[in-house]
Amino acid sequence: MKNKWYVGALILGIAIIFIGYYGLNKDSTRINQGKNVAVNSTEMDLRELPIPALLEDMNPKVGISDYYLSVQTGTTNFIEDKLTATMGYNGSYLGPVLKLTRGEEVNMHITNELNDTTSVHWHGLEVNGTEDGGPHQVVGIDTTWEPTFTIDQPAATLWFHPHVIGTTATQVYLGLAGLILIEDENSKSLNLPDEYGVNDIPLIIQDRSFDADGFFIYNDNMMNGVVGDVIIVNGAITPYLDVQQVKMRFRIVNGANASNFNLKLNDHSEFYQIASDGGLLEKPVLSDSLFISPGERAEIIIDFSKFNEGEKIELKSGNKQVMTFRIGGESNDLTTIPETLAKIEPIDESVATGMKTIELDGAGHMVSLNGRKFDMNRIDDNVVLGEVEIWEITANGTMMGKMGHPFHIHGTQFQILSRNGKEPGANEQGWKDTVYIQADETVRIIVKFKNEGVFMYHCHILEHEEAGMMGQLEVKE
Repeated sequence: MKNKWYVGALILGIAIIFIGYYGLNKDSTRINQGKNVAVNSTEMDLRELPIPALLEDMNPKVGISDYYLSVQTGTTNFIEDKLTATMGYNGSYLGPVLKLTRGEEVNMHITNELNDTTSVHWHGLEVNGTEDGGPHQVVGIDTTWEPTFTIDQPAATLWFHPHVIGTTATQVYLGLAGLILIEDENSKSLNLPDEYGVNDIPLIIQDRSFDADGFFIYNDNMMNGVVGDVIIVNGAITPYLDVQQVKMRFRIVNGANASNFNLKLNDHSEFYQIASDGGLLEKPVLSDSLFISPGERAEIIIDFSKFNEGEKIELKSGNKQVMTFRIGGESNDLTTIPETLAKIEPIDESVATGMKTIELDGAGHMVSLNGRKFDMNRIDDNVVLGEVEIWEITANGTMMGKMGHPFHIHGTQFQILSRNGKEPGANEQGWKDTVYIQADETVRIIVKFKNEGVFMYHCHILEHEEAGMMGQLEVKE
């Protein structure tokens, strides 16, 4: 009898181990926290830049679209013959591009095939709170979320990613991110480079660390969030792109969990920035560098006609290589960079009905917003629909040190009024939804809330967001 009990217990134990192993590995999303292994970038020199596919509209009606996304797991090849456990939308890593037009009615159908809950936040999209995809719109396991919204904002480069409490940082790190490109009548009339995948190229820039087996290493350094050893663009380590001697438009997204990027060409050539988070700037801004913090976007145009066939031009962030442009031959280029790109009406400060002070304190897990940590059951601010407010946002230094924070507001776009009392740079005088606040700096913004619902505002260092540097406001009549 005792032997039968032992056999039964053994069988039960094996079954529990098997079920537990299967449950933990159903998503194939192993993330290690061990020792980083240096990636030999020379092995990546022959890897061409992947171009995310445009997602097909499944609705034949003009002006109404239906798009389908599956949130899933898979494996992705980053290093030699190794496979990395990843997540993606309609694939193993990252996702397709939603190309939308102002005035279009969009029906989304998002199915969660993970072994965990998720959400899909439309970062930069002006929608009601119920369609925003924040932590109140959780998509359960094996369920489908079907938000509907109408595009009512200027042409812009936006993106989407998870925003569920507790796993946003790891789900993004594993690969959940995708782009939204909005067009309007003005953007179509400008003769900018706009042939997607040819002279209009997205660059989702991230950083990751790998172990000896090729799996991601997720090391929260307790201060700055998770910072990777190597830079990845569109899911490839330090890739190359073959370009002709023409003007090329690059839609840049900082999709990193925590890292800022300071982008420059290795020969210090200048380029034009034509857009920020929320759309086109009024005029192109000539510069030889682009600072971009997590969550921010920028569009730049590089004129490759100034280079010679056979040259290789590197895009770098500090001393790290981002990618390489391999210069080809001459080609007929009919695109232009207009002197005027868009008309941006400044929001009149005199119509502001409220003033808010936002203080971002701490680092690592010891962070807070206005002295409090996020609480899903607490509304921190109330706003009347249609009203304009001025926010003063400060990143305070602490005994733990000084650091800046990228600050994001859901469901709206804003304008920057000043940085420590000074006018913002020309490339920050357009529409924004994410702004970097330097240590001991105060940034004043002006914002109009045009959509109803509950919206998050938070630090876009994802580990800080999850540690509580986030609040929520409710907009209603």
